[in-house]
Amino acid sequence: MTMKKFALATALTLAASTAFAGGMAQPMVEVGPVVAETKQSSSAGGLVVPLLLLLVIAAVASSK
Repeated sequence: MTMKKFALATALTLAASTAFAGGMAQPMVEVGPVVAETKQSSSAGGLVVPLLLLLVIAAVASSK
């Protein structure tokens, strides 16, 4: 009879230890660095050089 009680106590102890184990943890997802490619745009990008050239031509023409 004592062997049955000992076996029952052992079985309950093992069952209780797995019940209080805490369960599975959430998986950790490693996120790599995010590189955002930005395109630099200018609204007057193609207008600056011709305006400077026109300004230089006007300055040369007015100095004569």
